[in-house]
Amino acid sequence: MSGRANKQTDAVGILYVVATPIGNPDDISARAIRTLEEVSLIACEDTRRTGRMLARHQIHTPTVSHFEHNEERRVPELIARLKAGEKIALVTDAGTPAISDPGFRLVRAAWQANVRVMAVPGASAAIAALSIAGIPTDRFTFEGFVPARDAARRSALEELRGEPRTMVFYEAARRLADTLAEMAIAFGESRDAAVVSEITKTYEKTARGTLAELERRFRATPALGEITVIVAGAPDTSSIAGTDAGSVAVDLGEALEVLREAGLGLKQASAVIARLTGMARREVYQNALKSRSDDSSDE
Repeated sequence: MSGRANKQTDAVGILYVVATPIGNPDDISARAIRTLEEVSLIACEDTRRTGRMLARHQIHTPTVSHFEHNEERRVPELIARLKAGEKIALVTDAGTPAISDPGFRLVRAAWQANVRVMAVPGASAAIAALSIAGIPTDRFTFEGFVPARDAARRSALEELRGEPRTMVFYEAARRLADTLAEMAIAFGESRDAAVVSEITKTYEKTARGTLAELERRFRATPALGEITVIVAGAPDTSSIAGTDAGSVAVDLGEALEVLREAGLGLKQASAVIARLTGMARREVYQNALKSRSDDSSDE
């Protein structure tokens, strides 16, 4: 065991990072309730919202605000109380603290002050949505909220073009259709995806389809509530999988030529390849043009 771990074990104060419900108020563990009852203080993102949750479970522990814009001032106060031996619970409005919510700075400061930090796990919209999306879960990356500004969002998604793992995003309902449209450009219109809204709440909904299909759906009927978007990772673009009887590697250039020989134009052939691989149609088309140009220069 490391020296830091030993020091934390010997510390009197404890910071509990407590997950709270993301929608359904019954999604709180018995341990979370007991912890919130036993600590001397609860640091919360919104004292009024947390107060309603505490009242439902008849918890009367004092609360103090701890949110993005007062963290710099609040963290030293909380660390001082922890070092003095108090036990404090950290919660946010919903879900697990520090996951696209305030909390990271306090947790890091507690470690630096040799204060013991303990997790009281529970709800997380990212994990809950991933579990029901029907998209591979063996490897995934959590990307949080994409930038709100068009240029920054486009750049952020472009950087993830080749990400092979399933990607999990949060998004505001009012920006969902625009974000799906940008995802379709960056990842390919045929990339598999799911949109989960209002998870664990009364009107929870999950929509599955390609990015292009989902963009059209939410452009016509805007989403409501809190949104989690699950996008399949980039496929292996070096080959096209064959049948279950055996995986047959096919060079993309050769596949394009076969489709051209069958009478398809370059744009049509590129669209077919994009559909089969999940690549962006524009990317396939541009690569095909470049390949043709390279072939001509060799002659």
